[in-house]
Amino acid sequence: MGLWLLDADVLARSRFAVSPLVETVAALKALDGHPTLPGQRAWLDAHVPAYRSRLAGDPFSAAFVRAAFPPRWLPDFLATPTDFLGTSAGDAAATFAGELRRIRETPAGAVRADLLAGLAGPLPAELRGADLPARVAELLGWVWTRTLRPDWPRRQRLFEADIVSRTHLLGSGGWAATLDGMRPGMRWLGHGRLQINTYDLPPQDLGDTGLLFVPSTSTRGWVGSDRPDRHTVVYPCRGILADPARSAPPAALSRLLGPVRAEILARLESPTSTTGLVAATGHGLGSVGGHLRVLLDAQLVHRRRSGRYVLYFRTADGDRLVRISRRSDERTAG
Repeated sequence: MGLWLLDADVLARSRFAVSPLVETVAALKALDGHPTLPGQRAWLDAHVPAYRSRLAGDPFSAAFVRAAFPPRWLPDFLATPTDFLGTSAGDAAATFAGELRRIRETPAGAVRADLLAGLAGPLPAELRGADLPARVAELLGWVWTRTLRPDWPRRQRLFEADIVSRTHLLGSGGWAATLDGMRPGMRWLGHGRLQINTYDLPPQDLGDTGLLFVPSTSTRGWVGSDRPDRHTVVYPCRGILADPARSAPPAALSRLLGPVRAEILARLESPTSTTGLVAATGHGLGSVGGHLRVLLDAQLVHRRRSGRYVLYFRTADGDRLVRISRRSDERTAG
């Protein structure tokens, strides 16, 4: 298995961040046909035709995505974002520009070496030019501008809500609870050992570094190491692309509480902020806040402050009500 060896100092220097570049890479993989979740279907239907047209008219882009995304591999120059990332929606354009600048400034030889590490054969001729980093940055910029930028404020809110939820978990359960199961194949094994995947790889001692944890819409996420002192874990954002059939409230619950209130209760399987619920449901802040007050009064949800956010989560009675309602729907369907 792939192991990272880390001590308490490494965890003390670790943090969460949002990266437009990471999400752009995740989007590029999704557009190229890599596994996605059902909630991404509408986005793919809207943007895959333009993406395929782009590849059909650009041999470089077609060769690059074939080389960059083989099974179980992602080049480190794509896997690891910049050192300092903005977290507010207003920072997105500047942050992405800085991340693209790092791609452009990466030596062409280093990019080719990264790509060759994941290939079973020689590098395609289209990728051997001195302008390789600049052309990769141009492709990523196209994906960002055409497919992600219009939807970025919503995704940003969902990513931030996920970070708040995990920060709350960190405070209540420690790093072991936060890291365990963050992405498929990842487990905290104790004694300073973090299993990052199930591949047959030698352990890697992270020394005096810190970790950067970045949420994304990727179904599995990835890990990256760019230089000895930069290590990143990209993980699936909880609930951002949930199966609509699963995130939809049970019909029995909707009849009892009303559709909006039932949807909010059904989504509170893990602690979520009001902002996160607004982004996930599409309902207005006032509407979500009003329904949360009713659910609080009915003791179906609790709330707890985590830093500057207030997180809402279901009580045992709320869990029981959702579970019974789902069973009722299953019996009706059967």
